[in-house]
Amino acid sequence: MKSQKQFKRRFSFEFFPPKTEKGAATLQKTRDRLAEVNPDFFSVTFGAGGSTREGTKNTVIDLNSQGISTAPHLSCVGSDKEIISELLDTYKANGVDRIVALRGDIPSGMGNTGYGEMRYANELVEFIREHSGDHFSLEVAAYPEFHPQAPSAEADLVNFKRKVDAGANSAITQYFFNVESYFYFVDRIEKMGVDIPVVPGIMPIVNFQKLMQFSEMCGADVPRWIRKQMEAYGDDTESVKKFGEEVVTRMCDQLLQAGAPGLHFYTLNQAQTSLNIWHNLGLDQQPEKIAF
Repeated sequence: MKSQKQFKRRFSFEFFPPKTEKGAATLQKTRDRLAEVNPDFFSVTFGAGGSTREGTKNTVIDLNSQGISTAPHLSCVGSDKEIISELLDTYKANGVDRIVALRGDIPSGMGNTGYGEMRYANELVEFIREHSGDHFSLEVAAYPEFHPQAPSAEADLVNFKRKVDAGANSAITQYFFNVESYFYFVDRIEKMGVDIPVVPGIMPIVNFQKLMQFSEMCGADVPRWIRKQMEAYGDDTESVKKFGEEVVTRMCDQLLQAGAPGLHFYTLNQAQTSLNIWHNLGLDQQPEKIAF
């Protein structure tokens, strides 16, 4: 973990673009509450096959104009280079300086026909660098428990290094609950010569059923002891939230104590649970909240 300790810590929160006026109002309230802790940036997700392209763009431009840097997720699946070029130019013109560059998910039922001109995230990173030079700080995805579609663990590590070699500045991980998986992943990539910050992605536990659904789709492992305890609470949602808050707070503390260069919270457009964890960790008093 020594190389990760060299990076200044940064903290961020992720949103998804709202689909309704009510959703937009909820997101604005969430954004305002989280802005009070002065994160380094927000990010906004991008739907499968570019299904939320306009929503993502409009949300990013709106939030970015409110004083805290906001990074769009940008996927190459379902997009051609002309569309991506237009988005990059629009973001640059509106003061956006960070992008989360992803392969993205193929919409259900499209199979191999869902790919655009680029199939992999490293190609997207290369294209952004060719088109926009060093204007954007580029985040890429990392999978401590390995991408569910990777043919092997070794292949997944090689694919990650390709994204870094293509020009990525830093990485955000898929969420996980096994701290050792993060340590092991970082150790492996450091031995491969990778020298960028790898920020843990943090999923607050609010709803047990939704957590299990998300985890099944993205390949994140929920340890048996956590599953059994949440099952024991049944419909007692308050106990689930309290238990989840304790588990995730402890995990975040372990990560930061061991040198992780920050945290990225998957908020699901809700502020309270992420803020509870933030305050439990005492991050308001930490001088390390500086963007690298």
